[in-house]
Amino acid sequence: MYNFESVFADSLIAMLDLREARGYKRETYLIHYIRFDRHCAEQHYESPTLTSEIVHGWLESNDSYELARRATAIRLFGQYLDAIGETAYVLPNMYAKGGKPQSPYIFTDDEMTALFEEIDKLEPTKAEPFLDEIAAVLFRLTYTCGLRPNESRELLTENVNLGTGEILVTHTKRNKERIVVMSDDMLAMCRDYNQRRDIFGAGNLNFFPSSLGGPLTNERVYAAFNKAWSAARRTAECPIYKPVRVYSLRHRFASACLNRWLDDGENLMVMLPYLRAYMGHERLSETAYYIHILPENLTMSPGVDWAALNAILPEVNKCPD
Repeated sequence: MYNFESVFADSLIAMLDLREARGYKRETYLIHYIRFDRHCAEQHYESPTLTSEIVHGWLESNDSYELARRATAIRLFGQYLDAIGETAYVLPNMYAKGGKPQSPYIFTDDEMTALFEEIDKLEPTKAEPFLDEIAAVLFRLTYTCGLRPNESRELLTENVNLGTGEILVTHTKRNKERIVVMSDDMLAMCRDYNQRRDIFGAGNLNFFPSSLGGPLTNERVYAAFNKAWSAARRTAECPIYKPVRVYSLRHRFASACLNRWLDDGENLMVMLPYLRAYMGHERLSETAYYIHILPENLTMSPGVDWAALNAILPEVNKCPD
């Protein structure tokens, strides 16, 4: 648990406690609040009043990296302070407003092959000497089970049943637990990995442990993934560079399920609730979104009832997570 040190420490902790009690994940914007707190401490701010100068001073002290998320984080903090009756500057909604939502990136078969070949070539780092042992299993589990990146990264060993292949996913969006089941191949890989993990991860409760304790950090996971993808896109001869996220593995999982069901002649409207439950979507519309990004020849299949689909999802405006 990070110990906030600035004049806003108590307020930041209280806001995070409240968001967590309301079902939001504490970690969603935590890294930005940590950086904001550090900035305020370094600037020696003495008054716990969130002013325009403080907010813009912090935003402008960084480069454009994740500016929209940082802006959202500090806006939420201002809204919280205002809601409890404190004088606070609330960053306008139009500041660093995101552009038109983009469709999720769906890997091609060649890209997936090249990506996992490069993942298997990842080497240990000074910070994570067992990264090569972990990455191959972590990213395959994320893909084959359609998990959110944090769900696989924060997976507890006690929640992985290596007898049945069942996984209890607990670190979920809105804290809604669910059970997913590994394929036979994935289960065999996890059993083999766990024998090694018992040696280098002894005493760590996480299935994918960090050498520093706890789970691997987001930064380590994304750095490893981006390194593998940068090498893979050259191997797969991608004509245009497209930035991707670990989330793209989850998007590919959903797309692959829909494609397989269409190939098998299934009615997607009947199958969608199963995919929704497996992926942990709150609304069916989040799952139905993926039908809209299928290749045109597949969307013309009789397995897609467009009238029923449009009743669920009249307008596509957000990529599911």
